Amino acid sequence: MSLEKNKAIVRRLFETFNKQDLALLDELIAPDYVDHPRKLRGLESYKQHLTIFYKSFPDTHETIEDIIAEGDKVCIHLKGTATHTGEYRGLAPTGKKTTWEAFIIYRITNGKIAEMLAAVSDELDFLKQLGIIEYKGFPDEVK
Repeated sequence: MSLEKNKAIVRRLFETFNKQDLALLDELIAPDYVDHPRKLRGLESYKQHLTIFYKSFPDTHETIEDIIAEGDKVCIHLKGTATHTGEYRGLAPTGKKTTWEAFIIYRITNGKIAEMLAAVSDELDFLKQLGIIEYKGFPDEVK
């Protein structure tokens, strides 16, 4: 597939995420999908993961800021927002609005996303925004 087609698949994935239409994932993700960062195997386990996240953060919205493709890989930089209104990892809803950024690398095979190879985000800041941890930073940290 062309680099532009691979990027289009990933863009559609995030449109699907924002609609929270899990049925559309069948068109975009391979049945034997592997999510290495979360240690998930298979499309159905990925759908279960998303269902849990959407219940915790029903207004989740992610925007792709940058997208780069090379060979069978697509790398994105995204920004997301959500409000914590459902239980998340045992934490009662806080009602707090969260924001995050992430960098993700996907591998595309035969027109579908076969793997999430890497995902990097600031989990510490995410947990701080929810009030799970207190982190004050360094005195000279730029605000």
